[in-house]
Amino acid sequence: MKIQYRHQKFQADAARAVVDVFAGQPYLTPTYMMDRGSGSYQIGVNEERDFTGFSNQRIVPELFDQRILEQMNKIQRANQLKPSDKLEGRANGYNLTIEMETGVGKTYTYIKTMFELNKHYGWSKFIVVVPSVAIREGVYKSFEMTQEHFAEEYGKKIRFFIYNSAQLTEIDRFASDSSINVMIINSQAFNAKGKDARRIYMKLDEFRSRRPIDIIAKTNPILIIDEPQSVEGKQTKERLKEFHPLLTLRYSATHKSDSIYNMVFRLDAMEAYNRRLVKKIAVKGITESGSTATDSYLYLESINLSKSDPTATLQFEVKMASGAPKKKSRIVKIGDNLYDYSGGLEEYRNGFVVKQIDRRDDSVEFINGIKIFAGDVIGAVDEDQLRRIQIRETILSHIQRERQLFYKGIKVLSLFFIDEVANYREYDVAGQPINGKYAAMFEEEYEDIIGSMQFAIGDDEYLRYLQTISASKTHAGYFSVDGKGKMVNSKVGRKETTSDDVSAYELIMKNKELLLDRDPVRSPVRFVFSHSALREGWDNPNVFQICTLKQSGSDVRKRQEVGRGLRLCVNQSGERMDTNVLGNDVHNINILTVIASESYDSFAKGLQTEIAEAVSDRPRAVTVELFVGKVIKDEHGNEQVIDQATASAIHFDMIVNGYIDRKGALTDKYYEDKANGEIKVAEEVADSAASVLAIIDSIYDERSMQPENARSNNVELQVDEDKLAMPEFKALWSRINAKSVYVVDFDTEELIQKAIAALDSKLRVSRIHFQVETGAMTAIQSKEELLSGTSFVKEESASYSVTMTANSNVKYDLIGKLVDETGLTRKALVAILKGIQPTVFSQFKDNPEEFIVKAAALINDEKATAVIEHITYDVLDDHYGTDVFTDPTIKGRLGINAMKAQKHLYDHIIYDSTGERDFAADLDTNTNVAVYVKLPDGFYIATPVGHYNPDWAIAFYEGSVKHIYFVAETKGSMRSMQLRLIEQSKIHCAREHFKAISGDGVVYDVVDSYRTLLEKVMR
Repeated sequence: MKIQYRHQKFQADAARAVVDVFAGQPYLTPTYMMDRGSGSYQIGVNEERDFTGFSNQRIVPELFDQRILEQMNKIQRANQLKPSDKLEGRANGYNLTIEMETGVGKTYTYIKTMFELNKHYGWSKFIVVVPSVAIREGVYKSFEMTQEHFAEEYGKKIRFFIYNSAQLTEIDRFASDSSINVMIINSQAFNAKGKDARRIYMKLDEFRSRRPIDIIAKTNPILIIDEPQSVEGKQTKERLKEFHPLLTLRYSATHKSDSIYNMVFRLDAMEAYNRRLVKKIAVKGITESGSTATDSYLYLESINLSKSDPTATLQFEVKMASGAPKKKSRIVKIGDNLYDYSGGLEEYRNGFVVKQIDRRDDSVEFINGIKIFAGDVIGAVDEDQLRRIQIRETILSHIQRERQLFYKGIKVLSLFFIDEVANYREYDVAGQPINGKYAAMFEEEYEDIIGSMQFAIGDDEYLRYLQTISASKTHAGYFSVDGKGKMVNSKVGRKETTSDDVSAYELIMKNKELLLDRDPVRSPVRFVFSHSALREGWDNPNVFQICTLKQSGSDVRKRQEVGRGLRLCVNQSGERMDTNVLGNDVHNINILTVIASESYDSFAKGLQTEIAEAVSDRPRAVTVELFVGKVIKDEHGNEQVIDQATASAIHFDMIVNGYIDRKGALTDKYYEDKANGEIKVAEEVADSAASVLAIIDSIYDERSMQPENARSNNVELQVDEDKLAMPEFKALWSRINAKSVYVVDFDTEELIQKAIAALDSKLRVSRIHFQVETGAMTAIQSKEELLSGTSFVKEESASYSVTMTANSNVKYDLIGKLVDETGLTRKALVAILKGIQPTVFSQFKDNPEEFIVKAAALINDEKATAVIEHITYDVLDDHYGTDVFTDPTIKGRLGINAMKAQKHLYDHIIYDSTGERDFAADLDTNTNVAVYVKLPDGFYIATPVGHYNPDWAIAFYEGSVKHIYFVAETKGSMRSMQLRLIEQSKIHCAREHFKAISGDGVVYDVVDSYRTLLEKVMR
């Protein structure tokens, strides 16, 4: 299996932010260098000197520091970052900082940035500095895995290698090769004590009496610091200067506040989560209670939802045939007596009869007054029993998620962190490996869970999969290995946080694709045990459960733990399951469950505290100052810098609409209106609403980052077989389940002319301009006046434009790019570009990328209009079956995005907004409605602009209204001006589809409430 990489806008934006800082630097090929003493010289004609290699070209004099600072400030404002008032760290070259949350592809991003810097400026020498062997091995693997992907995009490959002082020929190749070269080096190689570490600074006989560091420095390299907070100690910072870097780029999710140099791009934990670029986090907490006045051991595993009375899964002690007690899990119901089930153990004699099972707070109460909540363990319990509970809970979560994702072709992995290898693997007197206590616990609990599982109809293939894999084969340990091949604890230095032993990472790094393979013969491992020292440097996209089996008092931070599993998962084709594939359902598939050795509340609070620390520079309230100076864009890409008056208008409008309270905190009404697409912004910025919302969403609000309680209110939708058999539903389904095929027969010449008109009237490409302001200091009346800046008076301001033309060395395939973006033929696009006004086309040279993006958007708008005017549908013989309602499983959380329903085809309903929730509530209580269903994603209509999934299908009772069958699309606003052209196009396609398959038998329309629905039905 090979992971498929996809171009993602945020990664391209991060690369572009770095490249644009140096706009104006020409594309220059690397300089030929000569080695002559301590100096470096360009090769002259007929000169015969000892050839050294190539170096990155210096920044040209025309690109002076003030201009670079101004360009950087523009990028910072566009990315909602505070502009730097100077080039920080300039004494040691140019320094830029990029913040990227764990799991979003940081390594991919800086590899892409290398290609972009090479493409625009010809720079080709890069050094990646990492803090540990673990991260070094992971980076090397990323270069391997992305090589073909980037070769397809850029038409060239990077030559990369790991620095090894015993292989100095690689240094010569690094210097002498004119193509893109990357050296990966861990900081210990040039910073730690010891003979080997010092070799980089020695004149070595085998290196022609040269120092490796001198040859590296002469290439004028670009440094990439991966995890600078772990790399850049005081001594390392000094050592890094000896590389003589042209510029230094720092990439991390957790930069130290005092080591941020000129941040030009930020994608922090909050934004990554809100944009669904990482998994949602759920927590299974375990709480040990010692105040129950009982030694009777009890653990409440779960409350089980069912159509009848609820049941609970309890773990308690049971007397075995030998007379010794053993802890067993059993499903119980109201009235069950644990004394009987335990085989008559005295500890359960007094009142352990189940009195109540309450789904509202996930609790079980006994007639003796003891009440236990899901995840609680009470009575006599020791450290090993808590670890056993954690292992069992991990297996249960794994099976639940694996069952859900099995038919989607997604392999599920679980990761255990332990502190002592002996807890997983021991060796007998003959040196043969045997299970440690955690491995033994795992196999016992795994066999117990699999042996007692109840399978539903249709689970046959999954059952066969489980039966193919034994308990002993499905777990494996990844640890350091000594000279005798025995697993040992990873060696961690006194000041290091990660292992320095390569063997600990061999399998996990070099066989990542094999680990993702779901074939039970080739790759049976689904549960990974590893030393806690592995907590940095490795992650896997398909880790869905993380369990830390460690002693209390560990200083491992929660963000560090969950970071190993935040990356979005991939299927067996290597395709990432992100918004491009799943839309807004990303967080229904991508959920990382943490099995914690503490309560949910404790873990969630700790994690949120760490996230809050990580985004401490985010504003906490909406103020006027939040908007001042920020760059916003309208729907055509035109930029505007918000001034004081406009900022005040935006702030006042938010108060009037009830979006912020007196302290500037965002209200529930803001989130509701945003979810329903009904958000209002001030009239002055109405055309730039999306940009304004992006600024508002920069506010830190812990509600948006609350981890999910994996035990609470989870529901799995069940189809009501009685409703499926209702005559009204059968009649509705027979009218809407036909599939269709479309034909678009528009006049290409007409589309060309409309596109030309649209480009001539609307295409405006921005040019770079700078604002120059002058001022003078007046007489200073007080210290406060000086500090506030009011002693300065602005005298005049002016602006001037700088034309940034397309560099002659950079070739743009304008037609090819537009073909990719619009789907039109090259012939049609040539006709469009020839037809537009010369002054409009001349904008291409000012900003080629922006020209392509905006032109494609305008052409696509005209294409969408043509679709609406010229599409027809024909009915196919093929039909949807009712299996679309049962595959895949649909899950939600009560009170969050799910509610119980009476007339819905399922027992619950999952809603996407408060508007949908209210609409469903009205359907559920209206006596005219017989049955309705929120249509699953598997039911869709094919359109030229993508698949379209209608919201609702409704059957009314015969005779109650004129039309008894209705398909509805709910929108927060139905005004056509507020629906994007692509939405209008899809809605029009749906109308034509239903007209083709059912004639007048089904009404399809867009509504915003049940009242509107009735008005349309009664017409």
